[in-house]
Order: sequence, then structure tokens, then C-alpha cells
Amino acid sequence: MTTLECVAVTAAAIAMNSVGEACTDMKREYDQCFNRWFAEKFLKGDGSGDPCTDLFKRYQQCVQKAIKEKEIPIEGLEFMGHGKEKPENSS
Repeated sequence: MTTLECVAVTAAAIAMNSVGEACTDMKREYDQCFNRWFAEKFLKGDGSGDPCTDLFKRYQQCVQKAIKEKEIPIEGLEFMGHGKEKPENSS
């Protein structure tokens, strides 16, 4: 994937709404924070600390509430996020 394609995919992801309408602003705020940290710190070798952790946790709680309210079945799904390791059997 070229750099231009990566930028297009990232821009599309940022533009997507959240599963819960009330969560969309939080999603955009988190996406902006993460992308800024990733580009300005992580890609330059500074992987210490993620300043977006609190934003992510608030957004995650909002999404979980929206999933329950919309009765979206999620049984058996495993989610990754801050503080969770990728399962060993995943590729």
C-alpha cells in the first residue's frame, strides 16, 4: 500500500460515524488524538505513553452502552484495546 493509499484509508476511517450517534464526537476526538500521537511521536521512535488512553476509555464505554441499547449481539467476540494483548492463536 502506498503512502497516499494509507492516508486515504486513514481519512475514511476518521470520517466514519460511531455505532452510537452519541459516540461519534468522542470517536473523532480519539481518532485525531491517536493519529497525532502516532505521526508525531510513535513513528519517530517515541513509543512512551499514549496521551489518548482516557479518550479511548470514554469512547469505549459509550460504544458498549450503544451496543447494549441497540441490542447488537456480540457474544463470542473478543475485543482488543488498551491493556489487552492480542490472542496467541490470532494471525
